[in-house]
Amino acid sequence: MGKVAVGATVVCAAAVCAASVYIVRRRMQSSGKWARVIEILRVLEEDCATPIGKLRQVADAMTVEMHAGLASEGGSKLKMLISYVDNLPSGEEHGFFYALDLGGTNFRVMRVLLGGKQGRVVKQEAKEVSIPPHLMTSGSDELFNFIAEALANFVATEGEDFHLPEGRQRELGFTFSFPVKQTSLSSGTLIKWTKGFSIEDTVGQDVVGALVKAMERVGLDMNVTALVNDTVGTLAGGRYYNPDVVAAVILGTGTNAAYVERAHAIPKWHGLLPKSGEMVINMEWGNFRSSHLPLTEYDHLLDFDSLNPGEQILEKIISGMTPNMSAMHSDTSPDLKVVGSKLKDILEVPTTSLKMRKVVVSLCDIIACRGARLSAAGIYGILKKLGRDAPKDGETQKSVIAMDGGLFEHYTQFSECMESSLKELLGDEASDSVEVIHSNDGSGVGAALLAASHSQYLDDSQTS
Repeated sequence: MGKVAVGATVVCAAAVCAASVYIVRRRMQSSGKWARVIEILRVLEEDCATPIGKLRQVADAMTVEMHAGLASEGGSKLKMLISYVDNLPSGEEHGFFYALDLGGTNFRVMRVLLGGKQGRVVKQEAKEVSIPPHLMTSGSDELFNFIAEALANFVATEGEDFHLPEGRQRELGFTFSFPVKQTSLSSGTLIKWTKGFSIEDTVGQDVVGALVKAMERVGLDMNVTALVNDTVGTLAGGRYYNPDVVAAVILGTGTNAAYVERAHAIPKWHGLLPKSGEMVINMEWGNFRSSHLPLTEYDHLLDFDSLNPGEQILEKIISGMTPNMSAMHSDTSPDLKVVGSKLKDILEVPTTSLKMRKVVVSLCDIIACRGARLSAAGIYGILKKLGRDAPKDGETQKSVIAMDGGLFEHYTQFSECMESSLKELLGDEASDSVEVIHSNDGSGVGAALLAASHSQYLDDSQTS
């Protein structure tokens, strides 16, 4: 496992463990007696319990909220955002396409060469660029000029493999991981900045328009074909390799889901029905909440202390994002000793103590299992909404769920618990037709694939 993978594992494990340690410390401060720790664990396990009946209630509540969110804007805790992606990659795409992934203090530029069914992703090249801190709080033009210049410099390094046919523009998939109100496949207005950015003159403006103007200023001729988020990109990447992919779920330091909906089943969609008859919906399921969620007193305390009390409840349960963890995320390294040091500081007792280590492991197991089982309930809710939770007229439909994120990819106990819980919900017969797969790098390759599947040259005989 490489440094990046190990780092992701540590961050996700730390996310769960930090919440666990917070629980122990709160109770120990009030009791001051180790003898009560076992009782604390027993009560916590009971409060976090997710029996199959409760999971079915959560899934049913998810399905109800999905219907409400599709019916009208603001009708549900689930935003159920229309992505305007109505043509997912098929594997037939040819040519080369660019991706720009902007979601934090670094951004990536990437180009991907596609070779159709036989070649698939023939070659890909990428470069990561750090954003100078002053540009995160300066003006919109300054930030996007910097990004456009980096993109232009990257384009200038194209090798012979990346040949652009005469008379064609380069095409780009733009992953923009900030709150946006999308108005078309290739436009969206910024709602607010997060992650340390604060550029007032960008808020309320079309971020694609800002990028296009910046590219024009540096003399770069490139068409922004698609504005996407990483979950939709994960779905695109999964569908590119497997036509049975119907949904995607991110399980990492945050969580979200996207799925393919029948266009006629979206009452709030007022445009012409797409030729494909389908539309990808970005659920923003991290904001889901229900009286059926097994919330403990500690969940309420963590929520109260968070930056967004009352919001992103499911995300806080699954991913464990808390203010204490924010500090942990900012400087967590692939060295497990860092986590041990932080746990020592939080607990004010040696984490090498065998007794303490057993407590923390037990807490992590309880909380991770709860998050994994609730993730399975969410997936089951999506399958129910699509009518894919049971055989239809005696026939089974193959349904594949594309997954990404550190919790799923690197936290083995979490992923195994999630998959076994999903099988438990589906039953033996239906679970045979549902498969969970890993779909990597939706924010990069996925964005390039969406640029390809929505290319302005699709009417031509090929997209090369």
